[in-house]
Amino acid sequence: MKKKLKTALKILVSLALLGYVLSQIDTRQLLQTLKSCDIFDLFLAFIFFNLSKIVASVRLNYYFKDLGIKLSETKALILYYVGMFYNLFLPGGIGGDGYKIYLLQKRHNTGYKDLIAATLLDRLSGLVALLFLAGLLVAWSTFSRLWPPLLYFALGGAVLVYPIFLWLHKKLFRKFTTYITTTTLLGLATQLLQLISAYFIVRALPAQVPLVDFLALFLISSVVAVLPLTIGGVGAREFTFLYGLRLIGHDPALGVAFSFLFFLITLISSALGIFFIHRPLR
Repeated sequence: MKKKLKTALKILVSLALLGYVLSQIDTRQLLQTLKSCDIFDLFLAFIFFNLSKIVASVRLNYYFKDLGIKLSETKALILYYVGMFYNLFLPGGIGGDGYKIYLLQKRHNTGYKDLIAATLLDRLSGLVALLFLAGLLVAWSTFSRLWPPLLYFALGGAVLVYPIFLWLHKKLFRKFTTYITTTTLLGLATQLLQLISAYFIVRALPAQVPLVDFLALFLISSVVAVLPLTIGGVGAREFTFLYGLRLIGHDPALGVAFSFLFFLITLISSALGIFFIHRPLR
């Protein structure tokens, strides 16, 4: 019942945010923008998004190797996509991370605490890369010109985030230091591929938009989407684009269209996991 209430609350927050965002923009213009997008660029965005997931599965598999779990890259990728499916389509259930932990513990008799630590470290690695790239892009965006001190905060954060992460990694996750350089670089590569995916979504839009500002907002919205307040970041991303673009005097409808398209790519990609849901590790 507690899980169901949490899920219901997340759904309500997502719907409330979406409803508010849609009430603040011209929905007819939004629909027209979505209809006019370049399909080929969206296809490229889909390809790079899934490439990012392939790299992410390789990174997670390195953490499993530190625990003595030997999975082929193909099996690790299948398990990753099944986890994506559970996270997005069954948010009130065990969840994608919980499913991976349960299955690997059952098959390899590995301690739950170690598997939870590997999953948490995997998430932290991605979050650190997001913060690093967001700091760099925000520093050169219109936002830092509106408020000059933001330039120093953004660059300072970008410079410090990796040293802090590596220090915490070695202090709190000592079992996972064998491949620390590889996993850290793979975490950065994952977010760079998603940033390229976002670039192609921007290119697909039928109107000229400020590229650096859009990509900076994309990374900021990705950080916001990590917070466990909504279902898959739905509503949180759109809300971020609404106020971010208003702040710099641009049409928020284009940002909301971008956010919808990114979610659609995520939805289709996560749905691929259903083909392996009954045989993830055979």
